[in-house]
Amino acid sequence: MTTKDNLPWVEKYRPVTLDEVVGNKEVVSRLKRYSHDKTLPNMIFAGSAGTGKTTSAIAISKLLFKDNAERNFLELNASDDRGIDVVRKTIKDFARTLPLDADFKIIFLDEADALTQDAQQALRRTMEKYTKTCRFILSCNYSSRIIEPIQSRCVVFRFKPLEKEEVIERLKIVAKSEKLKIDDKALSAIFYVSLGDMRKGINILQACSALDDTIDEKTVFSVSARARPEEVKKMVLLAKEGKFKESRDLLYKLMFEYGMSGEDIVGQVYREVVDLSDDHLPIKEKVKLIQIISEINFRVSEGANDRLQIEAMLAMFNMK
Repeated sequence: MTTKDNLPWVEKYRPVTLDEVVGNKEVVSRLKRYSHDKTLPNMIFAGSAGTGKTTSAIAISKLLFKDNAERNFLELNASDDRGIDVVRKTIKDFARTLPLDADFKIIFLDEADALTQDAQQALRRTMEKYTKTCRFILSCNYSSRIIEPIQSRCVVFRFKPLEKEEVIERLKIVAKSEKLKIDDKALSAIFYVSLGDMRKGINILQACSALDDTIDEKTVFSVSARARPEEVKKMVLLAKEGKFKESRDLLYKLMFEYGMSGEDIVGQVYREVVDLSDDHLPIKEKVKLIQIISEINFRVSEGANDRLQIEAMLAMFNMK
């Protein structure tokens, strides 16, 4: 039997009401008003991962349907069922039946931007035809990949990455509940790695807890295969000063000691270059380095040898 104690922490600490959803207060406030008035329109939830899109949809269904949520709420992952057949069969069959003790049903399509063009074209007609008995919530990372006819039939809600204070506050609640000791530096490190993704933050915390009940900054970066920001900044500045050998030695440490991939290193170098103060790196120099980073990122993503390309990037930093 599955209990809440043996669930992954992401599911264990998932909010059950809209009041518990972390961040995006303005969006949540509008959703609460729609749910309270039972005037739910078709909606698109757009935004980066781990910002509360799926949680909000589930919370809405529990608020509206209560004990009948399972019969009136259909959740599909469009990245798994992305063809036209799922629209013509599964979605249509669910939409055409009457809701149980409710004004309408809800169909929630997660990762809707993965739907094929044909499936989206079929969906637009289904949304129109069954508007009296069914509402649609489409969740996606990129709303631009949803065709215009569907966008015009929906209200678009944009979920922003969570603020540092919001992520840390929630992580403290989880850590306290799990009897973990975690310091402020470790919490800041989790936010640095997760970039406002609450789901990723909780998963990192759970991974750290498997090593020790006392969590510090070093554990966070080790578990998440990320380097300390200071080490990446030092590598960049050494390369910029012409100390190629010292910079390359630090690169090897990042790749072999932390187990970082080429794309991870390039991405973190970009973040640290952008965050460097003008005293360390004037804006004109920063722009030149970003141009180099973008070229190396393209090469690595196309399959070039990541170690060789990143060494070339460090060499180019001094040439510019």
